[in-house]
Amino acid sequence: MSSLKELCAGLPLNPLPENRGRAAGVPHAPRRTPGLSAEELRLALQNSLRYFPPVLHKELAQEFADELRLYGHVYMYRFCPQIQMRAYPIHEYPCKTKKAAAIMHMIMNNLDPAVAQFPQELVTYGGNGQVFSNWAQFWLVMNYLAEMTEDQTLVMYSGHPLGLFPSHHNAPRVVITNGMVIPNYSSREEYEKLFAMGVTMYGQMTAGSYCYIGPQGIVHGTVLTVLNAGRRYLGLDDLAGKVFVTSGLGGMSGAQAKAADIAGCVGIIAEVDKAALLKRHAQGWLMEITDSLDQCVARLREARKNKTVLSLGYHGNVVDLWERLVSEYEATGDLLVDLGSDQTSCHNPFSGGYYPVQLSFEEANQLLASNPEKFRELVQESLKRQVAAINTLSEKGLFFWDYGNAFLLEAKRAGAEVEKDGVGKTEFRYPSYVQHIMGEIFSLGFGPFRWVCTSGDPQDLSVTDLIAASELENIINQGVDEAVQQQYNDNIRWIREAGRHDLVVGSQARILYSDQKGRVCIAVAINRAVADGRLKAPVVISRDHHDVSGTDSPYRETSNIYDGSAFCADMAVQNFVGDAFRGATWVALHNGGGVGWGEVINGGFGLVLDGSEESEERARMMLGWDVSNGVARRCWSGNRNAHETIRRTMEENSGLRVTLPYQVEDELILRKALGHN
Repeated sequence: MSSLKELCAGLPLNPLPENRGRAAGVPHAPRRTPGLSAEELRLALQNSLRYFPPVLHKELAQEFADELRLYGHVYMYRFCPQIQMRAYPIHEYPCKTKKAAAIMHMIMNNLDPAVAQFPQELVTYGGNGQVFSNWAQFWLVMNYLAEMTEDQTLVMYSGHPLGLFPSHHNAPRVVITNGMVIPNYSSREEYEKLFAMGVTMYGQMTAGSYCYIGPQGIVHGTVLTVLNAGRRYLGLDDLAGKVFVTSGLGGMSGAQAKAADIAGCVGIIAEVDKAALLKRHAQGWLMEITDSLDQCVARLREARKNKTVLSLGYHGNVVDLWERLVSEYEATGDLLVDLGSDQTSCHNPFSGGYYPVQLSFEEANQLLASNPEKFRELVQESLKRQVAAINTLSEKGLFFWDYGNAFLLEAKRAGAEVEKDGVGKTEFRYPSYVQHIMGEIFSLGFGPFRWVCTSGDPQDLSVTDLIAASELENIINQGVDEAVQQQYNDNIRWIREAGRHDLVVGSQARILYSDQKGRVCIAVAINRAVADGRLKAPVVISRDHHDVSGTDSPYRETSNIYDGSAFCADMAVQNFVGDAFRGATWVALHNGGGVGWGEVINGGFGLVLDGSEESEERARMMLGWDVSNGVARRCWSGNRNAHETIRRTMEENSGLRVTLPYQVEDELILRKALGHN
């Protein structure tokens, strides 16, 4: 494969590409064990062949059957393109519309080996966050986008391109749904079967919506979380010499090392997969690596004593690390850790998202393939040991929080001591980072806004950094509340320092946390910079689904919703629909993401700023809804910050009218009405 033109010409069928199988030297997804019946196996194979004319079925059937048997899914490795997969400058894509070219740019970034966790299995992050289910779908989508006009919309069913349908130029160019399984059948076990049969897909959040920007996409949120954890738990703005222990360096969790560096603390991050560890070290996101617990503890003590910044990757299981820290305390009385969390892919604990301490990485992968029930048993034993160690250190002064990866949820299911008496279902012994930190930021309307310079030129990114900082400073100068100003100041500092931290992996992208006013101002200013030539090509604006309005997730994004609606998904669904008819270039709605399949409904968008007045109007209208929807919902649930934020937004926009709640001021009224003394 030598050109994007060939890539956009459709499935290569005559002749078929050579079957090279799985590439060596590339990280691969663990083998899946869907447990298909004989009839389901037949259906899975039949479904995979329907992308190809019958004349090819005899040649491909055995090949696809072998993949299903060996890997638990038909990825169609033969059709993995022989091209350097990366986000090419937008003008290089052979398209009829720049919007389609921008979407191609984003898709190829999600599959860039420097970005994707398992590129040949089309997994961007999280162990199972798919862009597509197989490579035939990739080829078809690229062809459809190349042929698309401004009067067509590409419809995506869980990775499958249903086709181009007539629409109009104000409609989204792509509408994506992933994992929309009937609720009673949305179990983890059913998912494994449905994915193996090629009829549904787990898109995580920004994997299946084509909006991932590498680990930078979460590093800023992790920095804010660690800084605000220091403020809340330790009473400190300066984290020099304070130790943060966690795990995971694979996909999004790879941000933790860089976040520790930026936050100025000592970060010790455990990772069982050596390839992931080496990848982050080579990218400069991890300062040091070691496979020795002795050396790990020695460097921790040294950095702690000298108050030097350190991000150290420990190649080993985090349970061993936590238990060693308990031993150090018992032997010396030294509590060597101040802050702790976990970013293993616990939303997917029994399919390679969490590795049991009892086995090596290689042994665990073998057991996962040969005896998944035994693997599950060891994972749950490991979770109990990890929690026991954390509980011991917590009693001595460690502050631990759940990072929304279903760690505490799965620990509870394993029988670990994480429950808390007298609270609702979404609360545990330790808080979710949303409950104690990010939830209040969301209630102010702040969340992970991002943009991608489709020129691929780092200079364009530098220009947008200056624009963003300037716009936020202008808002501060107009006067804002103290809590809002602190968030702006944190983000101005972030954006001004972003360049020197070498955060770009893949596309020329940036993220910062902003509220509605900031997002609109930045988008409008960037659009005008495209129009006047300061930026060489259109810019895509987007956000993480993990945002103010994008996700209903009772154990993460909506875990601080206490009116009983944390398990309801109206907000995320309404957001998807509202973004679609307010100007988004593409929209996505997913089952699963973050906490796992069946636990979450979330959505996202992409909007191409091409310098036109129409783009500015779309940005103003869509971004206003995209933030206010979630703030209004949080207000109705009783959150006082959200109440003040939406009230202030209504004063600034006469077209916005939100139903405000009245608070029950006298609890005794409720007790008497219910017959309580």
